[in-house]
Amino acid sequence: MGLPVVAIVGRPNVGKSTIFNRLVGQRIAIVEDTPGVTRDRLYGKGEWLNHQFHVIDTGGIEVGDTDVILTQMRHQAELAIDEADVILFVVDSRTGVTDADMEVARMLNKTKKPIVLAVNKVDNPDMRNEIYDFYQLGVGDPFPVSGSHGLGLGDLLEEIVKHFPQAPEEEESEDVIRVSIIGRPNVGKSSLTNAILGEERVIVSEIAGTTRDAIDTPFEQDGQRYVLVDTAGMRKRGKVYESTEKYSVMRALKAIEDSDVVLVVINGEEGIIEHDKKIAGYAHEAGRAVIIVVNKWDVVEKDDKTMQRFTELIREEFKFLSYAPILYVSAKTKQRVGTILPKVNQVAEAHAMRIPTAVINDLVTDATIMAPPPTDRGKRLKINYVTQAAVKPPTFIVFVNDPELMHFSYERYLENKIREAFVFEGTPIRILTRKKA
Repeated sequence: MGLPVVAIVGRPNVGKSTIFNRLVGQRIAIVEDTPGVTRDRLYGKGEWLNHQFHVIDTGGIEVGDTDVILTQMRHQAELAIDEADVILFVVDSRTGVTDADMEVARMLNKTKKPIVLAVNKVDNPDMRNEIYDFYQLGVGDPFPVSGSHGLGLGDLLEEIVKHFPQAPEEEESEDVIRVSIIGRPNVGKSSLTNAILGEERVIVSEIAGTTRDAIDTPFEQDGQRYVLVDTAGMRKRGKVYESTEKYSVMRALKAIEDSDVVLVVINGEEGIIEHDKKIAGYAHEAGRAVIIVVNKWDVVEKDDKTMQRFTELIREEFKFLSYAPILYVSAKTKQRVGTILPKVNQVAEAHAMRIPTAVINDLVTDATIMAPPPTDRGKRLKINYVTQAAVKPPTFIVFVNDPELMHFSYERYLENKIREAFVFEGTPIRILTRKKA
Protein backbone atom coordinates (compact mmCIF):
# COMPACT_ATOMS: atom_id res chain seq x y z
CA MET A 1 0.00 0.00 0.00
CA GLY A 2 1.40 3.40 -0.96
CA LEU A 3 1.61 6.47 1.23
CA PRO A 4 -1.55 8.55 1.85
CA VAL A 5 -2.09 11.47 -0.53
CA VAL A 6 -3.06 15.02 0.50
CA ALA A 7 -4.26 17.30 -2.33
CA ILE A 8 -4.13 21.07 -1.75
CA VAL A 9 -7.05 22.76 -3.54
CA GLY A 10 -8.29 26.36 -3.67
CA ARG A 11 -8.76 29.43 -5.84
CA PRO A 12 -5.79 31.58 -6.97
CA ASN A 13 -3.68 33.61 -4.55
CA VAL A 14 -4.82 31.98 -1.32
CA GLY A 15 -1.29 30.69 -0.56
CA LYS A 16 -1.51 27.04 -1.65
CA SER A 17 2.13 26.90 -2.75
CA THR A 18 3.35 28.48 0.50
CA ILE A 19 1.51 25.84 2.51
CA PHE A 20 2.78 23.13 0.14
CA ASN A 21 6.37 24.26 0.78
CA ARG A 22 5.74 24.19 4.53
CA LEU A 23 4.35 20.65 4.39
CA VAL A 24 7.09 19.13 2.22
CA GLY A 25 10.03 21.22 3.48
CA GLN A 26 12.77 22.31 1.13
CA ARG A 27 13.90 19.29 -0.84
CA ILE A 28 17.24 19.82 -2.54
CA ALA A 29 17.29 18.67 -6.15
CA ILE A 30 20.09 16.17 -6.59
CA VAL A 31 20.03 16.51 -10.37
CA GLU A 32 19.46 20.25 -10.51
CA ASP A 33 22.72 20.82 -12.43
CA THR A 34 21.98 18.09 -14.95
CA PRO A 35 20.93 19.42 -18.35
CA GLY A 36 17.57 18.14 -19.54
CA VAL A 37 16.09 17.49 -16.11
CA THR A 38 13.54 20.12 -15.13
CA ARG A 39 11.61 20.08 -11.92
CA ASP A 40 8.02 21.13 -11.26
CA ARG A 41 7.55 21.71 -7.55
CA LEU A 42 4.10 20.22 -7.78
CA TYR A 43 4.47 17.05 -5.82
CA GLY A 44 6.38 16.27 -2.63
CA LYS A 45 6.58 14.15 0.48
CA GLY A 46 5.69 15.37 3.98
CA GLU A 47 6.03 13.90 7.44
CA TRP A 48 4.22 14.53 10.72
CA LEU A 49 4.59 12.49 13.93
CA ASN A 50 5.82 9.36 12.14
CA HIS A 51 3.22 9.69 9.39
CA GLN A 52 4.67 10.06 5.90
CA PHE A 53 2.43 11.25 3.08
CA HIS A 54 2.47 12.61 -0.46
CA VAL A 55 1.37 16.20 -1.07
CA ILE A 56 -0.06 17.44 -4.37
CA ASP A 57 -0.16 21.17 -5.03
CA THR A 58 -3.00 21.54 -7.53
CA GLY A 59 -1.96 25.13 -8.28
CA GLY A 60 -1.72 26.60 -11.72
CA ILE A 61 -5.15 28.23 -12.00
CA GLU A 62 -4.65 31.26 -14.18
CA VAL A 63 -6.69 34.33 -13.36
CA GLY A 64 -8.86 35.03 -16.37
CA ASP A 65 -12.54 35.14 -17.10
CA THR A 66 -14.81 33.30 -14.68
CA ASP A 67 -15.53 30.43 -17.05
CA VAL A 68 -11.83 29.63 -17.49
CA ILE A 69 -11.21 29.73 -13.74
CA LEU A 70 -14.16 27.47 -12.97
CA THR A 71 -13.13 25.01 -15.67
CA GLN A 72 -9.65 24.77 -14.18
CA MET A 73 -11.07 24.43 -10.67
CA ARG A 74 -13.18 21.52 -11.84
CA HIS A 75 -10.04 19.89 -13.20
CA GLN A 76 -8.46 20.35 -9.77
CA ALA A 77 -11.47 18.83 -8.05
CA GLU A 78 -11.38 15.94 -10.51
CA LEU A 79 -7.73 15.37 -9.68
CA ALA A 80 -8.53 15.46 -5.96
CA ILE A 81 -11.37 12.96 -6.41
CA ASP A 82 -9.10 10.46 -8.13
CA GLU A 83 -5.84 10.92 -6.25
CA ALA A 84 -6.36 12.17 -2.71
CA ASP A 85 -7.08 10.43 0.57
CA VAL A 86 -7.54 13.85 2.19
CA ILE A 87 -8.33 17.18 0.51
CA LEU A 88 -6.79 20.31 2.06
CA PHE A 89 -9.04 23.20 1.02
CA VAL A 90 -7.21 26.54 1.39
CA VAL A 91 -9.05 29.89 1.64
CA ASP A 92 -7.87 33.44 2.40
CA SER A 93 -8.88 35.11 5.69
CA ARG A 94 -8.25 38.57 4.25
CA THR A 95 -10.77 38.33 1.42
CA GLY A 96 -13.41 36.41 3.38
CA VAL A 97 -15.71 33.91 1.69
CA THR A 98 -15.95 34.50 -2.07
CA ASP A 99 -18.27 33.07 -4.72
CA ALA A 100 -15.31 31.10 -6.06
CA ASP A 101 -14.73 29.54 -2.61
CA MET A 102 -18.40 28.51 -2.50
CA GLU A 103 -18.07 26.94 -5.96
CA VAL A 104 -14.96 24.98 -4.92
CA ALA A 105 -16.71 23.85 -1.71
CA ARG A 106 -19.69 22.56 -3.75
CA MET A 107 -17.39 20.57 -6.02
CA LEU A 108 -15.37 19.13 -3.15
CA ASN A 109 -18.42 18.12 -1.15
CA LYS A 110 -19.43 15.86 -4.04
CA THR A 111 -16.17 13.91 -3.71
CA LYS A 112 -17.18 12.19 -0.43
CA LYS A 113 -13.49 12.49 0.55
CA PRO A 114 -12.40 13.95 3.92
CA ILE A 115 -11.93 17.73 3.59
CA VAL A 116 -9.80 19.82 5.96
CA LEU A 117 -10.35 23.58 5.70
CA ALA A 118 -7.31 25.85 6.17
CA VAL A 119 -7.98 29.57 6.54
CA ASN A 120 -4.63 31.03 5.48
CA LYS A 121 -2.99 34.40 6.19
CA VAL A 122 -4.11 34.49 9.84
CA ASP A 123 -0.77 36.05 10.74
CA ASN A 124 -1.56 37.12 14.33
CA PRO A 125 -3.94 35.98 17.11
CA ASP A 126 -6.17 39.08 16.75
CA MET A 127 -7.30 37.79 13.32
CA ARG A 128 -8.59 34.44 14.62
CA ASN A 129 -12.16 35.74 14.99
CA GLU A 130 -12.29 36.23 11.22
CA ILE A 131 -12.41 32.49 10.55
CA TYR A 132 -16.01 31.89 11.63
CA ASP A 133 -17.54 33.14 8.37
CA PHE A 134 -15.94 30.13 6.68
CA TYR A 135 -18.35 27.73 8.42
CA GLN A 136 -20.85 28.69 5.69
CA LEU A 137 -18.74 26.70 3.20
CA GLY A 138 -20.18 23.57 4.82
CA VAL A 139 -16.91 21.59 4.84
CA GLY A 140 -16.31 21.44 8.61
CA ASP A 141 -14.26 23.36 11.15
CA PRO A 142 -11.94 26.05 9.76
CA PHE A 143 -8.30 25.88 10.95
CA PRO A 144 -6.52 29.27 11.15
CA VAL A 145 -2.99 29.08 9.74
CA SER A 146 -0.24 31.29 8.40
CA GLY A 147 1.69 29.61 5.60
CA SER A 148 4.24 32.41 5.47
CA HIS A 149 4.92 32.32 9.25
CA GLY A 150 4.28 28.62 9.85
CA LEU A 151 1.58 29.29 12.47
CA GLY A 152 -1.19 26.78 13.18
CA LEU A 153 0.27 24.04 11.00
CA GLY A 154 0.59 21.57 13.89
CA ASP A 155 -3.15 21.57 14.56
CA LEU A 156 -3.83 21.42 10.82
CA LEU A 157 -1.56 18.40 10.33
CA GLU A 158 -3.06 16.72 13.40
CA GLU A 159 -6.47 16.95 11.70
CA ILE A 160 -5.14 15.79 8.32
CA VAL A 161 -3.48 12.61 9.65
CA LYS A 162 -6.70 11.65 11.51
CA HIS A 163 -8.26 11.01 8.11
CA PHE A 164 -5.51 8.82 6.67
CA PRO A 165 -6.60 5.28 5.75
CA GLN A 166 -5.50 2.67 8.25
CA ALA A 167 -2.41 0.82 7.01
CA PRO A 168 -2.82 -2.97 6.93
CA GLU A 169 -1.40 -4.78 9.95
CA GLU A 170 0.97 -6.94 7.94
CA GLU A 171 4.07 -5.27 6.62
CA GLU A 172 5.17 -6.32 3.19
CA SER A 173 7.94 -8.89 3.27
CA GLU A 174 11.49 -7.71 2.57
CA ASP A 175 11.86 -10.15 -0.32
CA VAL A 176 9.08 -8.51 -2.36
CA ILE A 177 10.35 -6.27 -5.19
CA ARG A 178 8.08 -3.32 -5.95
CA VAL A 179 8.25 -2.40 -9.66
CA SER A 180 6.63 0.52 -11.49
CA ILE A 181 6.36 1.14 -15.21
CA ILE A 182 6.50 4.84 -16.02
CA GLY A 183 6.71 6.98 -19.12
CA ARG A 184 4.76 9.57 -21.04
CA PRO A 185 1.38 8.70 -22.54
CA ASN A 186 1.26 6.22 -25.44
CA VAL A 187 4.67 4.61 -24.99
CA GLY A 188 2.94 1.27 -24.35
CA LYS A 189 2.96 1.06 -20.53
CA SER A 190 -0.35 -0.82 -20.35
CA SER A 191 0.66 -3.33 -23.00
CA LEU A 192 4.02 -3.87 -21.31
CA THR A 193 2.27 -4.42 -17.97
CA ASN A 194 0.07 -7.08 -19.56
CA ALA A 195 3.05 -8.70 -21.28
CA ILE A 196 4.94 -8.97 -17.97
CA LEU A 197 1.92 -10.30 -16.07
CA GLY A 198 1.13 -12.68 -18.89
CA GLU A 199 -2.55 -11.85 -18.90
CA GLU A 200 -4.93 -9.03 -19.70
CA ARG A 201 -5.12 -7.60 -16.18
CA VAL A 202 -4.88 -4.00 -17.35
CA ILE A 203 -7.45 -2.60 -19.74
CA VAL A 204 -5.70 -1.49 -22.92
CA SER A 205 -8.07 0.59 -24.93
CA GLU A 206 -8.21 3.47 -27.37
CA ILE A 207 -11.56 4.54 -25.86
CA ALA A 208 -11.29 7.94 -24.18
CA GLY A 209 -11.57 7.79 -20.42
CA THR A 210 -10.95 4.07 -19.99
CA THR A 211 -10.53 3.54 -16.27
CA ARG A 212 -9.34 0.79 -14.01
CA ASP A 213 -8.97 0.31 -10.28
CA ALA A 214 -5.84 1.92 -8.88
CA ILE A 215 -4.61 -1.25 -7.22
CA ASP A 216 -1.06 -2.56 -6.94
CA THR A 217 -0.79 -6.04 -8.47
CA PRO A 218 1.13 -8.76 -6.59
CA PHE A 219 2.49 -11.68 -8.62
CA GLU A 220 5.20 -14.31 -8.44
CA GLN A 221 7.63 -15.75 -10.96
CA ASP A 222 10.34 -18.39 -10.42
CA GLY A 223 9.94 -18.12 -6.65
CA GLN A 224 10.46 -14.33 -6.55
CA ARG A 225 7.55 -12.19 -5.37
CA TYR A 226 6.82 -8.82 -6.97
CA VAL A 227 4.28 -6.03 -6.69
CA LEU A 228 3.56 -4.08 -9.85
CA VAL A 229 2.95 -0.55 -8.55
CA ASP A 230 -0.03 1.08 -10.17
CA THR A 231 0.97 3.82 -12.62
CA ALA A 232 -2.40 5.44 -12.99
CA GLY A 233 -0.96 8.05 -15.36
CA MET A 234 -1.50 5.64 -18.22
CA ARG A 235 -5.28 5.89 -17.85
CA LYS A 236 -7.76 8.70 -18.29
CA ARG A 237 -6.78 9.35 -21.87
CA GLY A 238 -8.19 12.66 -23.08
CA LYS A 239 -8.71 14.01 -19.58
CA VAL A 240 -6.73 16.73 -17.87
CA TYR A 241 -4.03 14.33 -16.72
CA GLU A 242 -2.89 13.44 -20.22
CA SER A 243 -3.58 16.80 -21.86
CA THR A 244 -1.57 18.64 -19.19
CA GLU A 245 1.98 17.36 -19.13
CA LYS A 246 2.61 18.17 -15.48
CA TYR A 247 -0.19 15.89 -14.27
CA SER A 248 1.29 12.85 -16.00
CA VAL A 249 4.63 13.72 -14.37
CA MET A 250 2.87 14.01 -11.02
CA ARG A 251 1.24 10.62 -11.34
CA ALA A 252 4.54 9.04 -12.38
CA LEU A 253 6.09 10.52 -9.24
CA LYS A 254 3.63 8.74 -6.97
CA ALA A 255 4.46 5.41 -8.61
CA ILE A 256 8.21 6.13 -8.36
CA GLU A 257 8.02 6.93 -4.64
CA ASP A 258 6.28 3.60 -3.96
CA SER A 259 8.77 1.47 -5.95
CA ASP A 260 12.11 -0.28 -5.57
CA VAL A 261 12.71 -0.60 -9.31
CA VAL A 262 11.42 1.77 -12.00
CA LEU A 263 11.07 0.77 -15.65
CA VAL A 264 11.37 3.97 -17.70
CA VAL A 265 9.59 3.19 -20.98
CA ILE A 266 10.56 4.94 -24.23
CA ASN A 267 8.68 4.62 -27.50
CA GLY A 268 11.31 3.21 -29.90
CA GLU A 269 9.21 4.23 -32.89
CA GLU A 270 8.99 7.91 -31.88
CA GLY A 271 12.37 8.31 -30.18
CA ILE A 272 13.23 10.46 -27.16
CA ILE A 273 11.52 13.72 -26.21
CA GLU A 274 12.10 16.15 -23.32
CA HIS A 275 9.19 14.73 -21.33
CA ASP A 276 10.91 11.30 -21.24
CA LYS A 277 13.96 12.92 -19.63
CA LYS A 278 11.85 14.77 -17.09
CA ILE A 279 10.11 11.62 -15.86
CA ALA A 280 13.37 9.63 -15.80
CA GLY A 281 15.00 12.47 -13.85
CA TYR A 282 12.47 12.08 -11.05
CA ALA A 283 13.28 8.35 -10.77
CA HIS A 284 16.99 9.19 -10.45
CA GLU A 285 16.34 11.96 -7.94
CA ALA A 286 14.16 9.67 -5.82
CA GLY A 287 17.09 7.24 -5.62
CA ARG A 288 15.27 4.31 -7.21
CA ALA A 289 16.85 1.54 -9.27
CA VAL A 290 16.21 2.22 -12.97
CA ILE A 291 15.98 0.15 -16.14
CA ILE A 292 15.41 1.91 -19.46
CA VAL A 293 13.01 -0.12 -21.60
CA VAL A 294 12.73 0.76 -25.29
CA ASN A 295 9.31 -0.53 -26.37
CA LYS A 296 7.80 -1.03 -29.86
CA TRP A 297 11.20 -2.20 -31.14
CA ASP A 298 9.39 -4.59 -33.52
CA VAL A 299 8.17 -1.70 -35.71
CA VAL A 300 11.50 0.15 -35.90
CA GLU A 301 13.23 -0.15 -39.27
CA LYS A 302 16.61 -1.65 -38.48
CA ASP A 303 20.02 -2.36 -39.88
CA ASP A 304 22.95 -3.95 -38.03
CA LYS A 305 23.82 -0.65 -36.30
CA THR A 306 20.33 0.57 -35.28
CA MET A 307 20.45 -0.68 -31.69
CA GLN A 308 23.98 0.65 -31.20
CA ARG A 309 22.98 4.09 -32.52
CA PHE A 310 19.86 4.21 -30.31
CA THR A 311 21.91 3.17 -27.26
CA GLU A 312 24.42 5.95 -27.97
CA LEU A 313 21.52 8.42 -28.26
CA ILE A 314 20.06 7.28 -24.91
CA ARG A 315 23.46 7.60 -23.22
CA GLU A 316 23.83 11.11 -24.63
CA GLU A 317 20.31 12.26 -23.69
CA PHE A 318 20.17 10.51 -20.28
CA LYS A 319 23.68 11.27 -18.99
CA PHE A 320 22.41 11.18 -15.40
CA LEU A 321 21.28 7.55 -15.92
CA SER A 322 24.63 6.22 -17.11
CA TYR A 323 24.26 3.33 -14.62
CA ALA A 324 20.88 2.16 -16.00
CA PRO A 325 20.78 -0.94 -18.24
CA ILE A 326 18.86 -0.66 -21.53
CA LEU A 327 16.47 -3.33 -22.82
CA TYR A 328 14.89 -3.41 -26.28
CA VAL A 329 11.48 -5.11 -26.27
CA SER A 330 8.12 -5.35 -27.95
CA ALA A 331 5.13 -5.68 -25.65
CA LYS A 332 2.99 -6.49 -28.67
CA THR A 333 5.02 -9.46 -29.97
CA LYS A 334 6.48 -10.34 -26.48
CA GLN A 335 9.96 -10.03 -28.03
CA ARG A 336 12.58 -10.00 -25.21
CA VAL A 337 9.91 -9.27 -22.56
CA GLY A 338 11.31 -12.32 -20.76
CA THR A 339 14.55 -10.42 -20.10
CA ILE A 340 12.83 -7.77 -17.95
CA LEU A 341 12.22 -9.59 -14.65
CA PRO A 342 15.70 -11.20 -14.47
CA LYS A 343 17.17 -7.71 -14.95
CA VAL A 344 14.76 -6.34 -12.30
CA ASN A 345 16.14 -8.97 -9.88
CA GLN A 346 19.73 -7.90 -10.63
CA VAL A 347 19.20 -4.17 -10.17
CA ALA A 348 17.06 -4.69 -7.04
CA GLU A 349 19.92 -6.68 -5.53
CA ALA A 350 22.40 -3.91 -6.40
CA HIS A 351 20.00 -1.28 -5.00
CA ALA A 352 19.98 -3.09 -1.63
CA MET A 353 23.69 -4.07 -1.58
CA ARG A 354 25.77 -3.27 1.51
CA ILE A 355 29.59 -3.14 1.37
CA PRO A 356 31.55 -3.91 4.59
CA THR A 357 33.24 -0.83 6.05
CA ALA A 358 36.74 -2.34 5.90
CA VAL A 359 36.31 -3.20 2.22
CA ILE A 360 35.05 0.24 1.18
CA ASN A 361 37.88 1.95 3.13
CA ASP A 362 40.51 -0.21 1.44
CA LEU A 363 39.01 0.66 -1.93
CA VAL A 364 38.96 4.41 -1.28
CA THR A 365 42.50 4.35 0.14
CA ASP A 366 43.74 2.66 -3.05
CA ALA A 367 41.80 5.19 -5.15
CA THR A 368 43.41 8.16 -3.35
CA ILE A 369 46.88 6.65 -3.84
CA MET A 370 46.24 6.24 -7.59
CA ALA A 371 44.86 9.77 -7.92
CA PRO A 372 45.47 12.01 -4.89
CA PRO A 373 42.76 14.59 -4.15
CA PRO A 374 43.50 17.98 -5.74
CA THR A 375 44.53 20.99 -3.66
CA ASP A 376 42.44 24.14 -3.37
CA ARG A 377 44.19 27.40 -2.36
CA GLY A 378 47.06 25.40 -0.92
CA LYS A 379 44.86 23.03 1.10
CA ARG A 380 44.49 19.37 0.21
CA LEU A 381 41.41 17.24 0.85
CA LYS A 382 42.16 14.45 3.30
CA ILE A 383 39.80 11.49 3.45
CA ASN A 384 39.79 10.01 6.96
CA TYR A 385 37.12 7.36 6.83
CA VAL A 386 34.26 6.03 4.66
CA THR A 387 31.17 4.12 5.71
CA GLN A 388 27.99 2.97 3.98
CA ALA A 389 25.11 4.66 5.80
CA ALA A 390 22.13 3.30 3.86
CA VAL A 391 20.83 1.12 1.06
CA LYS A 392 18.08 1.73 -1.52
CA PRO A 393 20.05 3.59 -2.86
CA PRO A 394 23.54 2.72 -1.59
CA THR A 395 24.67 5.82 0.31
CA PHE A 396 28.26 6.38 1.43
CA ILE A 397 29.43 8.99 3.92
CA VAL A 398 32.99 10.24 3.37
CA PHE A 399 34.50 11.89 6.45
CA VAL A 400 37.10 14.50 5.49
CA ASN A 401 39.15 17.35 6.95
CA ASP A 402 37.10 20.00 5.08
CA PRO A 403 33.97 19.21 3.02
CA GLU A 404 34.49 22.40 0.97
CA LEU A 405 37.58 20.77 -0.57
CA MET A 406 35.58 17.83 -2.05
CA HIS A 407 35.29 18.80 -5.70
CA PHE A 408 32.42 17.38 -7.77
CA SER A 409 34.89 15.78 -10.21
CA TYR A 410 36.69 13.93 -7.41
CA GLU A 411 33.40 12.72 -5.97
CA ARG A 412 32.57 11.38 -9.45
CA TYR A 413 36.00 9.68 -9.56
CA LEU A 414 35.29 7.91 -6.25
CA GLU A 415 31.85 6.83 -7.48
CA ASN A 416 33.39 5.37 -10.65
CA LYS A 417 35.95 3.44 -8.56
CA ILE A 418 33.16 2.03 -6.37
CA ARG A 419 31.20 1.02 -9.48
CA GLU A 420 34.28 -0.65 -11.00
CA ALA A 421 34.79 -2.76 -7.88
CA PHE A 422 31.17 -3.76 -7.22
CA VAL A 423 28.24 -4.52 -9.51
CA PHE A 424 26.04 -1.51 -8.85
CA GLU A 425 24.23 -1.81 -12.19
CA GLY A 426 20.90 -0.04 -12.32
CA THR A 427 21.18 1.87 -9.06
CA PRO A 428 22.24 5.43 -8.29
CA ILE A 429 24.93 5.86 -5.63
CA ARG A 430 24.87 8.72 -3.16
CA ILE A 431 28.13 10.11 -1.77
CA LEU A 432 27.78 12.54 1.13
CA THR A 433 30.79 14.45 2.43
CA ARG A 434 30.97 15.26 6.15
CA LYS A 435 33.57 16.93 8.36
CA LYS A 436 35.41 14.49 10.60
CA ALA A 437 34.17 14.97 14.16
